[in-house]
Amino acid sequence: MTVCRDCCCGSIGKHPSVDHDAQLTALRATLEPDHRVRTSLCLDVCDQSNVVVVQPAPAARRDGARPVWFGLVLDDAVLGDLTAWVHAGGPGVAPVPPILELSVISPPAS
Repeated sequence: MTVCRDCCCGSIGKHPSVDHDAQLTALRATLEPDHRVRTSLCLDVCDQSNVVVVQPAPAARRDGARPVWFGLVLDDAVLGDLTAWVHAGGPGVAPVPPILELSVISPPAS
């Protein structure tokens, strides 16, 4: 899982009611060590901050699964749904739950 933490994502100025550090801590506590949680610089979809990208497991990637991008990840309920989906297998293994479909965004154009 890649969590954007740059100009807009993780910004107290843009999202003052979100505890961004607590989000990252919760993701790591829930997913690691079985799943890696890393941060990145700007993922270039600032209008959808906070952005999280869930990578498929290597076997699922070999079978054609691709990363799934989520935007507006601003509350604990979405984080909980994301971590449950990752534990269920994530991209290429488990379907995106309908509630998470509301947060799926397109990656930036290359």
